[in-house]
Amino acid sequence: MTPLLELKQIKKSFPGVKALDGINLTVQPGEIHALLGENGAGKSTLVKIMCGIHQPDAGEIILQGKNCSFPNYRHAIEAGIGIIFQEFSLIPYMSAVDNIFLNREIKNRWGLLDRREMRRKARSVFKRLAVDIDMDCPVEQLSVAQQQFVEIAKALSLDARVLVLDEPTATLTPGEAEHLFSVMNDLRLLGVGMVFISHHLDEIFAVCDRITVLRDGCYIETLPTSDTDIDELVKLMVGRKIENTFPVKSHVPDRTKRLLEASIQRTKQSQTDHFHLHAGEILGFAGLVGSGRTETISALIGASPCYRKSVKLNGQDGRLSSPAHALQQGIGLLPENRKTEGLVLPFSVAQNITLNRHEKRGKIFVHAGKERDIVQKLIRAVGVKTPDADTAVSTLSGGNQQKVVIARWLNNDCNILIFDEPTRGIDVGAKSEIYQLMQQLTAKGISIIMISSELPEIIGVCDRVLVFRGGHIVAELAGNEIESGNIMLHATGSA
Repeated sequence: MTPLLELKQIKKSFPGVKALDGINLTVQPGEIHALLGENGAGKSTLVKIMCGIHQPDAGEIILQGKNCSFPNYRHAIEAGIGIIFQEFSLIPYMSAVDNIFLNREIKNRWGLLDRREMRRKARSVFKRLAVDIDMDCPVEQLSVAQQQFVEIAKALSLDARVLVLDEPTATLTPGEAEHLFSVMNDLRLLGVGMVFISHHLDEIFAVCDRITVLRDGCYIETLPTSDTDIDELVKLMVGRKIENTFPVKSHVPDRTKRLLEASIQRTKQSQTDHFHLHAGEILGFAGLVGSGRTETISALIGASPCYRKSVKLNGQDGRLSSPAHALQQGIGLLPENRKTEGLVLPFSVAQNITLNRHEKRGKIFVHAGKERDIVQKLIRAVGVKTPDADTAVSTLSGGNQQKVVIARWLNNDCNILIFDEPTRGIDVGAKSEIYQLMQQLTAKGISIIMISSELPEIIGVCDRVLVFRGGHIVAELAGNEIESGNIMLHATGSA
């Protein structure tokens, strides 16, 4: 059988970095092929070469037996390669229909837009996805999950023979992910070959036929999914066996000292939620998507309006009127979307770490040598892997970008850190490093509130858990009460 797509000995370098060094990948008709590796392993670079965004320095791209090259993304699309990017490529003020057919609008015989036909085709794709999307609404007003399905619909509408899915479930609920897997299986029956990238190894075992592993820009191995297991894959990915994803808790929070006490009533009609945070504690916010976890934190730090709020910091009344004011009081937020809300991507690592500190110090002139020493110390402290402090943060892996945000808040002397989905889109090795860093921070007396949709990390990391449902806290769990069944009973209203 002639493969749909073959990549042979692909090489690619950027200034100072060898991104890919001899990568091989073969995708058969009707195959779902997993591309696996840590952040920074070269997956995204390889995907960009597949679709013409980057050009390889060496190697061959063979599509259905014919050597080819893609000078740009449009040529790849025309050749039958579609991609669902990890970062949305949607125009926020345009509707779902207009985004799906952007730059390939359907026209009638008079050369005018045939909006009726575009809507019909868009409606057909959404029907296959089993989702209900308002096709006239600007996509910026849709939920993140709905935007993801618009992105998926855009790729499916291309009738691609090869479909690349880069972290397509990162923003989806389990039910929505199952819908997507069902669509992928339907495409498999039609002979479409798929490259599937996910950090959730259970998803890979659920839908993939074969797995290709990359590490540090090098090809490691391709093996059938049925012939391997999670332990072997992790070892191939990171070059070592990770004995414990979640580090052993080495200290006990100071239950006698409350760094934070809050009472929040978000609207006049809603009930008031009360919670507190001990010194050196990791407090988990658990619940289903839309349960009110992020909204509560947004109200706490003054990022969104709140009907009534009372906050005490170290026993003293505090008024958190804005995120900037919260930062002045020692509260730092690692937002769910670190690329758009947590970092300035064109800036260097050093510039991102010192970004807010200049304003806090009120300095116009900065002592460059002293500042560089501080930056280097923080880079070492949080374990940022970067060529140097002047490297653009956009070139770092997701895990290292997250560490840069943490370093910035440590540079601002924050004693309360709020982690919103801290390991989303981060590989298993980097997750373990983030968890260890969290333990190190709490051992120093820093307190952490962690919002997470991943039950294993809520259970493995948190000292205490608040469960949200319908916009409010419905349970507080500690000790042996923190287990998946108990959390889900409260989160779904079955308790």
